[in-house]
Amino acid sequence: MTMSDNKSQAPKRRRFLAGAAGAAGAATLAFPAVVRGQGAPITLRFQSTWPTKDIFHEYALDFAKRVNDMSAGRLRIEVLPAGAVVKAFDLIDAVNKGVLDGGHGVAAYWYGKNTAYSLFGTGPSFGMDANMLLGWIHYGGGRQLYTELQQKVMGFDVEGFLYGPMPTQPLGWFKKVIKGPEDFKGLKYRTVGLSIDVFREMGASVVALPGAEIVPGLDRGLIDAAEFNNASSDRLLGFPDVSKICMLQSYHQPLECFEILFSKKRYDSLPADLREVIGNAATASSADMSWKGMARYSQDYIEMRTKQNVRFYRTPNSVLQAQLNAWDRVVAAKSKENPLFAKILTSQREWAERVVSWSNDTVVPNGMAFAHYFQRKAAPAKKG
Repeated sequence: MTMSDNKSQAPKRRRFLAGAAGAAGAATLAFPAVVRGQGAPITLRFQSTWPTKDIFHEYALDFAKRVNDMSAGRLRIEVLPAGAVVKAFDLIDAVNKGVLDGGHGVAAYWYGKNTAYSLFGTGPSFGMDANMLLGWIHYGGGRQLYTELQQKVMGFDVEGFLYGPMPTQPLGWFKKVIKGPEDFKGLKYRTVGLSIDVFREMGASVVALPGAEIVPGLDRGLIDAAEFNNASSDRLLGFPDVSKICMLQSYHQPLECFEILFSKKRYDSLPADLREVIGNAATASSADMSWKGMARYSQDYIEMRTKQNVRFYRTPNSVLQAQLNAWDRVVAAKSKENPLFAKILTSQREWAERVVSWSNDTVVPNGMAFAHYFQRKAAPAKKG
């Protein structure tokens, strides 16, 4: 290109750059309108199934904040605690009917409507942990089976997201140390989902209560013992005030995850990009929750042990084996009664056989390394 050519092109370049700058300026002026949420945001009224003081309600708030922030003010989820609009166990009906736009809970709470719900949280693990369960949901066909249950079998007008891996739950809080399966005979015990059937198989008299009602029930003697979920929830809900004995490790709920529900009509009415925001917020919240849980659960475990005089015991192997035997009887009976239950169980078992086998063969046991470095410092739970 000659010098004269450069000169002839200069005005064109200046006009182009000026136009680009103008376009950039227009974009800069338009962007804050989206970020600041000018104009009324789409507001969704949610309710959790957890009391305000529980860390689980905090997780619901964390998810809502992530959606609100990621949507740049265009979408706003407002979360109320359990009981604000409906009782905890009535949440899915309220969302289905449009009384609430959505909610936060666990699928096992709908066990009374269909036993298959419990397989998305409180089912037999086949050796899986909660992260493996979520792997099955996302990559092993679990999501499709969950939608089939919700929308086709139950006819619920809801859209659900399963997220948030929970660690193995304690056997629970007791008046005396559990030394063997026989100690469950006639025990008035609180749990939910398929665990109800497992402990009935073991001879317990089981009561299903939402989180906020458990400690009052223990305090008034309505129940003898109870499990809920984790060290932080148990401490915040006041379990150490009514019991000083907590049994750790159990097969009744070795894995679980949370459920976020939306009214399907409301969800489908959202723009496509906001629906993407919700899905990605659930995924991000899933990871953040697991990390937050590590920090909070471990600290509250230490606080209860050192400051509240709680005595922690490992559940005896005889009880663990009795639980597995009870699971075998429960899932065999439920599979005969409910074809979808059997279908979901088969899918989970196939996933677990492959994934747990791979994990067991490749992941080095952490107990050996921990003992190597902290054997003298560790204060492990006592043996029952």
